[in-house]
Amino acid sequence: MSEIDLKLTATSRASTGPFSSSALERGRDFIGVGKGIAISVTLVMVGLAIAAGSAAWNTYMERPWTRDATVRAYVVTMAPEVSGRIVELPVADNQFVHKGDLLMIVDPTDYRIGVSLAAAAVDQAKATAVNAAAESRRRQQLSDLATTPEEKQSYAAAALAAQASYQHASASLDQANVNLKRTRILSPAEGYVTNLLVQLGDYVNVGQKAISVVNAETFWVDGYFEETSLSQIHEADAAAIKLLSYRQVLRGHVESISRGINVPNARPDAGGLATVNPVFTWVRLAQRVPVRLHIDEVPPGVRLVVGMTATVEISSRPRSKQAPD
Repeated sequence: MSEIDLKLTATSRASTGPFSSSALERGRDFIGVGKGIAISVTLVMVGLAIAAGSAAWNTYMERPWTRDATVRAYVVTMAPEVSGRIVELPVADNQFVHKGDLLMIVDPTDYRIGVSLAAAAVDQAKATAVNAAAESRRRQQLSDLATTPEEKQSYAAAALAAQASYQHASASLDQANVNLKRTRILSPAEGYVTNLLVQLGDYVNVGQKAISVVNAETFWVDGYFEETSLSQIHEADAAAIKLLSYRQVLRGHVESISRGINVPNARPDAGGLATVNPVFTWVRLAQRVPVRLHIDEVPPGVRLVVGMTATVEISSRPRSKQAPD
């Protein structure tokens, strides 16, 4: 084969082989298109991330929220005002009771006897007072020849003393009746008996905490918001409350914002001076301020329990009157 034939063969192979110039150009075009798509996708993802971040920031600033919220209610703690043994305990732990329902009876035997003794003392004092008053009147009607002024004054004073003794006996009878009434402990509110520790037959003393009732009409939620969010929270703002225990959302509104929290630097020392921490860190943590939330609506099946944790989200609502700051 001649030299010319070899060159033609080589040129033909180069133009038709797998690494021909046209194939390389097509590969470069494909790679260029792929890079363009990757860059476009990256830009789109960055844009979406910026939009999502901006939306999240706006939502956070416009609708403050916190996971640090607690369900609360007033708990009425009752202590006997008389001492004695528990003879009746018609309620059980966690039982719902109505206002005025009987919760406990302290043995009334001694107090019934006290009422009887006080009543007898009243009758005796009354008779003495009536007799003393009659004697005083008779002495006052006598002439100075039959009695002396000193004797008249003495009988008048005795009558006044007898009347005072009668009033004292009447007050003692009232106190005895009150003590007898206090042997019956009634529920002061609608609610649930909680943490019942006393039992039938236990002896209770005056002032000893014996029974507690969670007032079912006073449930509210305390949300602890960072101080940086307080400017976005106002009285009457709507609130969505999500309990950790339930999927349903409770509806409520901001009832009030606390005006004070504990300040460690304000604590006085033994000399009455403020105890100030000499170290101040550059990283400042935002304080959390309690915001009281009134519960407007409780979904069916949701059981409120004091101490439950919740997540709260606040959303502004039009207000007719600006709350005072």
